[in-house]
Amino acid sequence: MDLDQLTALRTPEGSAALAAAERVAGGDPLAAAAALRSAGIPGGLAAAALTQAELRRRAAGKFGAAAAGMFLTRAGLEQATRRAVADRRAARLRATGVTTLADLGCGLGADALAAARAGIRVYAVEADPVTAAMAAANAEAAGLADLVTVERGDATAFDATGVDAVFCDPARRRAGTGRRVFDPNAYSPPWDFVTGLAARVPRTVVKVAPGLDHALIPAGAEAEWVSVDGDLVEAALWCGELAEVPRRATLLREKEGPLLNASGSKRGSSYHLTGTGAQEAPVGPVRRFLYDPDPAVVRAHLVAELAADLDATLADPSIAYLYADEARPTPFARCLEITDVLPFSLKRLRALLRERRVGRVEIRKRGSALEPEKLRRDLRLSGDEAAGLALTRVAGDPTVLVCRPVPPGG
Repeated sequence: MDLDQLTALRTPEGSAALAAAERVAGGDPLAAAAALRSAGIPGGLAAAALTQAELRRRAAGKFGAAAAGMFLTRAGLEQATRRAVADRRAARLRATGVTTLADLGCGLGADALAAARAGIRVYAVEADPVTAAMAAANAEAAGLADLVTVERGDATAFDATGVDAVFCDPARRRAGTGRRVFDPNAYSPPWDFVTGLAARVPRTVVKVAPGLDHALIPAGAEAEWVSVDGDLVEAALWCGELAEVPRRATLLREKEGPLLNASGSKRGSSYHLTGTGAQEAPVGPVRRFLYDPDPAVVRAHLVAELAADLDATLADPSIAYLYADEARPTPFARCLEITDVLPFSLKRLRALLRERRVGRVEIRKRGSALEPEKLRRDLRLSGDEAAGLALTRVAGDPTVLVCRPVPPGG
């Protein structure tokens, strides 16, 4: 996608091409391209429209119905914040009194739009000209152009002295190749600029990769890990006046129904677990119930805080499985009842499952080198019963736990 193609897509002819592309997208790409050409749509415009239609289909999981009117790039969509996460972040900023925000490296504008929906005036900066133009187009499509100004430029040169807060989502993919960047020093803007923002702007939020090394967290910042429906999606650093606690795990719910084994959860719910991130959970034997913590809890180093809430212990100090004598409803972990504890032996496990007529297993693992799908094949299951398997270590020894789920509410 280049600026000329984007401009073409925003004409009446381009809108017609997009509508035609959306009707045929999702199937055979060659057949879809042929259908557009037979409708008289020029080849270049047809290709651009089909690309947008396919990206919009993928984006629906992040942005919902709004994706149908957005302009997107593959790399931008990959890094863009999910709407539920962006909306919650914007609400938190607004609750602290933020009315003006600089979005440095705004990408396609997902966070800028969320802030504008919360009533915040946004000044967005994006270095890539096509992406900047798309962000502006997305603000216009959302009816938020009066609250979002997009400027093409260098985020490091933006004067943030006139805004209440700064949000920065440094690019973590290499321009041109789309390859992931794992070294924060290779981010754009670079890491030293990102971490230096908090010294200049008292209210700064930085979006970072969930795998961020805790050693890189600036002193005094709140590090938050966010999961949506059990999937870890991002981390953020809340700096300066915005920092409330050292570590936070936030769980968001987009789907209907209970969250993990917590009772009473509804769509749109959010749960927060906080702590220092420096505590260590006690170690003890395997007990009746197994708790598998949400990945946001694990990455935030809050397993010890969860253990205290559940009166639970670890069976191995390096593995984040918790064990307890009773099942307590919690949104922060999946709870399973352990029926059998076996030193790992394929032959013995296969015999046990065959004896119980188990034909379906849900396999989870922590601290095990076994591949679940290979194990599933090797078990040669047959039967009409179901079971859960947890592959782990207990006191350093490879162990398999045979489990059954605990219903919502315990």
